[in-house]
Amino acid sequence: MNYRILGRTGLRVSEIGLGCEGFNEEEGARTAPLIGLAHANGVNYIDLYSSSPVVRSSLGEALRGRREDFILQAHLCTIWRDGQYKATRKLPEVEEGFSDLLERLHTDYIDVGMIHYVDSPKEWERIEEGGVLTYALKLKAEGKIKFIGMSSHNPLAAQRAVESGYIDVLMFSVNPCYDLLPAGEDCEELWREENYQKTLTNMDPDRERLYETCERLGVGITVMKAFGGGDLLTDRSPAGVALTPAQCIAYALGRPAVATVLAGAHSEEELLASLAYENATQEERDYAAAFRTFPRINWTGHCMYCGHCAPCTKGIDVAAVTKFLNLARAQGIVPETVREHYAALERSAKDCIACGACEKRCPFGVRIVENMREAVGIFGR
Repeated sequence: MNYRILGRTGLRVSEIGLGCEGFNEEEGARTAPLIGLAHANGVNYIDLYSSSPVVRSSLGEALRGRREDFILQAHLCTIWRDGQYKATRKLPEVEEGFSDLLERLHTDYIDVGMIHYVDSPKEWERIEEGGVLTYALKLKAEGKIKFIGMSSHNPLAAQRAVESGYIDVLMFSVNPCYDLLPAGEDCEELWREENYQKTLTNMDPDRERLYETCERLGVGITVMKAFGGGDLLTDRSPAGVALTPAQCIAYALGRPAVATVLAGAHSEEELLASLAYENATQEERDYAAAFRTFPRINWTGHCMYCGHCAPCTKGIDVAAVTKFLNLARAQGIVPETVREHYAALERSAKDCIACGACEKRCPFGVRIVENMREAVGIFGR
């Protein structure tokens, strides 16, 4: 298992994490086998959004004796009412839900307390002004949560939250289909088939700006819906072409600020399919060729950080230079952290001899030589 640092939290997390989709099946009977398999394969990050007593209790039992082996991302603002999950912003209910969470998990703290499901800028204002954020900060001050997170499908809402400075971790839906659609307050639009019937060109600029802002501010991203609820892996894929788990995971892990992909698994077989990414070949991980076959999606001219440009004849890490260039473009200035990371590169854009070998290999027709010239102008080397 490879591990990454989760932004400014400093937490060392497995790049494959575990979602809780399978925990509520068969009255929680699958929880222990899934946790055991995850543990045996080096997975140390778990997301728990469910308020179901069965899910919470079964996970608590599965974690007995190994709580410290896992980093828990668990959601505030979720409660169980009349046999159903419910999202809430009412403080008494939020407090009740968190108390129940700690009790059923047999723990006295959560590593990342995730403010649940904020899909509009106005909803973020409610969080800031309605007491939920104040409560989360109180829990953090008391050590009951180590870091504050937020889950969202809307890049505009997430941008507001990330720029507030309060959010340490962002849980966001990242895959090569959702990344093309504009921001919206109804997350169901992301998987509505008719939204993919027209030609879509390149990543939505609000999503790209969000990822780059998270990278700049040190907000770690944990990925949900990397497989689009499983649709991207079948002929139901909105891309029109089925992808593999390894391709979806590679795409998500290639976005700025992403630390872990939360693989939702209903069975041990599904979890093993995600874990196979760790031993997959570069060819098996390669999503670039598949993207070129998408019937109505056009990535022409957009760097996907896929690595096909390598190797550079002068040893430049072209993808890294392009990533730092995009960060600078997105901000309109060069943040000091970006400048420092760029300065640490062994070879810079100034070493480019404009041979064009990288452009010939790029599947998306990116004007790499032109990017190198712009990088020299911005960074001075």
